Amino acid sequence: MGRIRQSVMGWCFKPMSAEDLAELGKKLGLVAIEGIDVASYPAVKKIGLDISLVGSHGFAKGPTDSANHSEIQASLRKAIDTAVEFNSPSVITFTGMRVPGMRDEVAKQNCIDCWKQVIGYAEEKKITLCLEHLNSRDSSHPMKGHPGYFGDDVHLCIDLIKQMNSPNFKLLFDIYHVQIMLGDVIRRIRELHPWIGHYHTAGNPGRGEIDENQEINYPPILRVILETGFKGYVAQEFIPTWDDHAKALEHAIKVCDV
Repeated sequence: MGRIRQSVMGWCFKPMSAEDLAELGKKLGLVAIEGIDVASYPAVKKIGLDISLVGSHGFAKGPTDSANHSEIQASLRKAIDTAVEFNSPSVITFTGMRVPGMRDEVAKQNCIDCWKQVIGYAEEKKITLCLEHLNSRDSSHPMKGHPGYFGDDVHLCIDLIKQMNSPNFKLLFDIYHVQIMLGDVIRRIRELHPWIGHYHTAGNPGRGEIDENQEINYPPILRVILETGFKGYVAQEFIPTWDDHAKALEHAIKVCDV
């Protein structure tokens, strides 16, 4: 039906090239792609897909540690410029990992102080910074969970977003990560939707396909996202386990096409 603007996260489908994934996604009805190298942006735009989200400084080295601020600010500004160049609406950001011995209030203030130096530029360029909430529980795989991540409570992330007090600073609501840390996904979407700028999907447990072998019931979640009036992108970010990765992506797209 195309009411959900679906995207796909490139890193999940490696070693498939960004261009091949874009061709597949276009054929299957996707409208965008993300999580690919900037060098591939012109090619995937030519194929006919949007860049739904531009990468930046990564989740490990974040603004919780003030020693990282200059590097992070430079990375975010560069990503904002890239988003403008390729007509992408958003740039991702993260809190980074906890600093041993640092109180939460200090870590939160460090994040705010860092982002405050960039948010004016994002507003000027009409780009949204999306703060991603990640789970810190799953230690089975480096991309299935992130032990030590500071922003592992979605409500802590919302508090940071409220303190930023900018229409260009929002939450990246990763349904998989929220399910692991807190659950009650539909209620949280209804509660938090004014601050949500982007969504990610995956099956839990395992971050695999969003099929009958995992616990999240995606169609009603997607219908609630529509009910909130959300007009942004929902990106498929599962790690394929099926032998046929194209079929896995096709299946996920159909599940979310509500």
